[in-house]
Amino acid sequence: MRPTVAPLAAAALLAAGCDVLDPMLEQPKVRTYRPSDFHPDGIAMRAPPAGAVARGAALPPEVRTGLQADGTPLPRIPVPVTRELLQAGRKRFEIVCGACHGLAGDGRSLVARNMSLRPPPSLHDYAARSDGYLYQVISKGFGLMPAYSAELTVEERWAVVAYLRALQLSQRARLEEAPPETRARLEGEAR
Repeated sequence: MRPTVAPLAAAALLAAGCDVLDPMLEQPKVRTYRPSDFHPDGIAMRAPPAGAVARGAALPPEVRTGLQADGTPLPRIPVPVTRELLQAGRKRFEIVCGACHGLAGDGRSLVARNMSLRPPPSLHDYAARSDGYLYQVISKGFGLMPAYSAELTVEERWAVVAYLRALQLSQRARLEEAPPETRARLEGEAR
């Protein structure tokens, strides 16, 4: 009978430890909408400092949402497309999007090959969609793709859209559209 006492005693000690309150619950803190002794006026919720701007509120609504005033997606990117924006878009695309959609945006990746429900689509099939539509998909998700508004800032989402447009152009470009020096180099490599 003695061998069963040790496991029972251990279980009783473990169960007793679960009854201890979480120290985080006991620490002094200010609770929203409750009186507070911490501030002289007794109010827990503090007014924001003068001149404070809510996160993202400084941006125009169409930049934040990707939508026009009538609720339809913006036809074009509402921010200037610069080399820096494209470089930032490439970096974020390769980190966030490329794992599923492939680095070329063609839907071919190791993750895509192992998806059992439905592989991610080629992003080149969405070349006719508006920039605002792409921004909305990145922001809110679509189908099996989750929303990335928590992972990507507004600026980063527009950078990804800009890079995706450049990627779509580059993947569908014809050799005769390339600059002469690039065309000569590519023709030399093909031999």
